[in-house]
Amino acid sequence: WCGPCRQIAPLIDQLAAEYAGQVTVGKVNVDDSPNVAGQFGVSSIPTLMIFKGGEVVDRFVGGQPKSKLQQALDAAK
Repeated sequence: WCGPCRQIAPLIDQLAAEYAGQVTVGKVNVDDSPNVAGQFGVSSIPTLMIFKGGEVVDRFVGGQPKSKLQQALDAAK
């Protein structure tokens, strides 16, 4: 039902393919997993989080340009 989530989904899939073997990309449906959303303080969707060593190192709310997400992924590698 989330229009912006559906809009960025192809970009997330593309980044997952481009960074295969370098990063792990996961998606969480907050309706199906409200505990996960609460654990990470997700109050707006889409929320994109970059983890390193199990800790959130960057967070984006809403659609983002590919270049910005690439920079965040490169910085976290």
